[in-house]
Amino acid sequence: MLSVGALRAHLVAARLAGRVTTSREVSLRSYRLFAARDPRQTLGLDPDGEWGVSELLRLMADRCGVSADPAETSGQDMIDPDCTVAALDAFAERLGRAAHERVPVLLGTGHPHRLLGFYASLASALSAAGCVVLTPAYAPGVDMPTQFGVRRHNLRYVGGVAVVRPAEAAGPDPGSDGEDGQGVHTHSPLPVRAALAGAAEHGGVLPGLVVGDHGFICGAGQLGIEAIGLGDSDDPAVFVAEAEGRISVAVPLDDTVRSDYYRPLTRYVLNRAWLSQ
Repeated sequence: MLSVGALRAHLVAARLAGRVTTSREVSLRSYRLFAARDPRQTLGLDPDGEWGVSELLRLMADRCGVSADPAETSGQDMIDPDCTVAALDAFAERLGRAAHERVPVLLGTGHPHRLLGFYASLASALSAAGCVVLTPAYAPGVDMPTQFGVRRHNLRYVGGVAVVRPAEAAGPDPGSDGEDGQGVHTHSPLPVRAALAGAAEHGGVLPGLVVGDHGFICGAGQLGIEAIGLGDSDDPAVFVAEAEGRISVAVPLDDTVRSDYYRPLTRYVLNRAWLSQ
């Protein structure tokens, strides 16, 4: 079993925490956009509080370990590895409880080219423990804004994990190497809304827990469904949602490193949740 010390060392060495690849400029811009209620940063959350830039900076310093100094405006951002470890422990505890209670679970990611393997391993372990891993309604035709305007996407499942693909993408369902094969990067809450609507419309089971990132967890939390997941230092919506009780656990870490760097986290979480296979 990976020790806490070994996990912490890996987080820093892989730049999942410590000095991360996300720049301070990018994080501060995200805070400004969230404060202005830009939907690219609210991720489907309709926050109760005012959440100006100063409040967001204090929150992110507390939850992630970023610098609370507004005069620090450049360089690489910081995530406190101790915050990450503590949140991973809470994340694992919630997963273990879901497995014990055999709660129906929906998993989804807006970072399939980085995090698909992490979530797929969780889906497999939860399924083996007796949880129903939901894959409701493929829901073709999710119209999502992109840098090229509104484009139609399809909702698909890979290893029990919801991802989206451009509707015009040719070939088999996602699962091959490469971002297009696995799905596309998105912050949108529309995919989780489509999945939940599909389940409701067809009389299916609704999840007792949603696991994921970005719009998947913020969108679910906004609808009153318990959610847990991951957030980077430039994802203030995830941590605002946690602070306001919409998300149960938000794990701070860099979500853009190599996919194999998340494997030790997977082993740690599954061991802590008593879900190792």
